Amino acid sequence: MQERLPVKRLNRLSWLLSIIIGIIFYFVILHNDSEKHVYQFTLLTMLGILLVGYADVGIMVILARRLSPRSRKFTFYRWALTYPVSIFIYLCLWPVFTRLGDKPWSILDMGLFLAFTGSGIVINAMITLMHDSVLLYEHKLHSELELSRLKAANAEAMNLVLKQQIQPHFLFNALNTLKALYHKDTQIADTYIVHMAGFLRASIFHQASNVSTLENEVKLLSDYLEMQRIRFGSALVCTINLPEETLKKFSLPSFSLQPLLENAIKHNSFTQEEPLIVEINQTDDRLIISNNLQRKKVTVASTNYGLANLAERYRLWSGDEIIIREDSNTFSVSIKLLKNEDSNH
Repeated sequence: MQERLPVKRLNRLSWLLSIIIGIIFYFVILHNDSEKHVYQFTLLTMLGILLVGYADVGIMVILARRLSPRSRKFTFYRWALTYPVSIFIYLCLWPVFTRLGDKPWSILDMGLFLAFTGSGIVINAMITLMHDSVLLYEHKLHSELELSRLKAANAEAMNLVLKQQIQPHFLFNALNTLKALYHKDTQIADTYIVHMAGFLRASIFHQASNVSTLENEVKLLSDYLEMQRIRFGSALVCTINLPEETLKKFSLPSFSLQPLLENAIKHNSFTQEEPLIVEINQTDDRLIISNNLQRKKVTVASTNYGLANLAERYRLWSGDEIIIREDSNTFSVSIKLLKNEDSNH
């Protein structure tokens, strides 16, 4: 993103500086009884400062068309041009000051020549110093904005990569299950395809969004749940106890619930006599996903596409951590619900 000069702010600063110095100049010469043109001298002093200030801004605008305001060339050319211009401005004001003072003007008056040349140099140094403070502040704001955008882009890229890990993993398992179902019952396999298509359609639709409403997350989970019920029958029991208000009011990072159910299925052994019972409840501002613990005797190789994936995506997008609790009978994951109005931060 190209950095722009804060022209309006620089010009306002020039006006402020001219007014302050003009007031000081007015009170200084007010006590000089010999001066009859106090207001005129004050206005000319303010005019000189304004002209130098606007000249500095104009030169910067011209240079910024070809050079970066942060480059050394920009600083060099700015200083090389503004000092001669400011001296020229004050030398042009010299005759006006002289005539107001009822004194004859002569270009050979070296004392006044040096005085007005020095005034141009001093005023330009003051103007450039004040303008530099504004530029430095703008540079800082620009750098912070660029840094925040880079962080957001990095988080977005990482989040997308993590999300894209889920679909191939899910699709591989789903196709293996579908193959087995077609060998047993083609009608059930057709039903399985319908729910798989619904899940994939929803996942593609939400692929670009980092956060989705809790209602959409539950709908996405429902298709996945139906696929697993076809696969495991009554051995899998999943209860979702969430009020309608909660579904519409809160959001979650996309693909938050499905990996948790998949994780429970993957790491537990269950039968119709000893089913896997998964419950999804709300406690205050957190979503609790819990299941009875019936760990498989054989260790299952983990690809970190479940809890680790969700924990990293949740940290990247919301800044919060998921809470995992486990005892001898229960395993639970607690996720803080995001309010819809904050879901695009």
